Amino acid sequence: MIMRDITSVGRTPGVAGFLSRRRVLRLAGGGLALAALTAGAVGCDEDAVDVEEPGSAGGDAPGGDGGKEADADGNGQAPEPLWTKPTSAETYGDNDELVAAGGVVIASGSPLAALDAATGGQKWSLPGGAVPGAPLLVGEDTLYLASSEYDGSVIGYDPASGKETWRSRLGKEYRQPRPIAVDGEQVYVIAEILEDDGSSKTNVIAALNSTTGRVAWKEQRDVGTEQNGIHAAVRGRHLVYTDFKKNLTVRDTSGGGQVWTHKTTKTNYGFFTVHQDLVVVPQGNVLQAFNLTDGKEKWTLEASDGALFREPAVLEDVLYVADSARVMRAVDPRTGKPLWKSEALADAGLQVPRQYVKAGDTLYGATDLDKQGGIIAMDARTGAVRWTFNDKTGDYHAWLVATDGKRVFALHGKKLHALPV
Repeated sequence: MIMRDITSVGRTPGVAGFLSRRRVLRLAGGGLALAALTAGAVGCDEDAVDVEEPGSAGGDAPGGDGGKEADADGNGQAPEPLWTKPTSAETYGDNDELVAAGGVVIASGSPLAALDAATGGQKWSLPGGAVPGAPLLVGEDTLYLASSEYDGSVIGYDPASGKETWRSRLGKEYRQPRPIAVDGEQVYVIAEILEDDGSSKTNVIAALNSTTGRVAWKEQRDVGTEQNGIHAAVRGRHLVYTDFKKNLTVRDTSGGGQVWTHKTTKTNYGFFTVHQDLVVVPQGNVLQAFNLTDGKEKWTLEASDGALFREPAVLEDVLYVADSARVMRAVDPRTGKPLWKSEALADAGLQVPRQYVKAGDTLYGATDLDKQGGIIAMDARTGAVRWTFNDKTGDYHAWLVATDGKRVFALHGKKLHALPV
């Protein structure tokens, strides 16, 4: 959901007002228009994904601490990749454009290729690939994709084999349905409502039964809402999502009725995280938690010195969030009370992570621009920086990170690296 700015090199990332080109492109819409817009800037590289390409640990990246001599625990030295492969990735910096499931790792692109998590060898591929700007959603051992044929279908695949296992179609009166969230019973999609002349002024949100493919419910959204820029999550009977119009909305998953909506002032381009019965939203220098059931504020946390909160994540019942001053926090998501606060990112001159995964006692953060970024490994108990990994390609794409618990997968442009945990 974040796009990079090829002209922004030299500006300070992570401060107020920094809006990258790739973020603008991602927010601008996705779909065919976005694919066309990025074709010239990103280029096309469809090298076979099963060709080995030696990687570089890149631990001494500018601004990182990877060049330090490792201590007894190996801190300071980035690990060598287990494997590095070229991919057909066509990503826009969205957190759900790299997934690991069923023993494979998949990066959004065309063709859509699944690589063996252990070796990097190609397991399967789909010629049509993923729809640009649409997420890769995994739920109940199924990978859900918008149809690359733009025929109104949403399709489920077995991640391990790539075989189609499920298909649904919202209806001819709707265009380009895109899955936005999934739970154990339903796949949630948003689609344009077609007018008689083929145009579209409104959109619909719907639930598709993940067993039968039948439409469980559908609700027309308010005029003025958009079907692009959607971030969504499901918790129990609550579907939570944001959009370009700075709406934070919660619906009942059983019938689609709107439970509540807030007009937020600054939603950090729509990013939020959920934990149990709370949704946590960064709004400028304040982090707010709302009850899913009624929208009432549960707690707030303020950043210091006018810093702005960035993308949050809840992993193993701990909320991790950094601010534009490069201060990292671990927070109890139930109460908003900080568990620890670290300035290690600022001390090392590193970028602020915008995506997180956790394996063991290590928190891995993926950053935006390449020069001072990459994958940052931090002690999940203190926030101390252990090492940084950068492939030194200079590619302006965002880094994306995923894990299967045994390996950490780092995607940068069209290179996919597997790092040991």
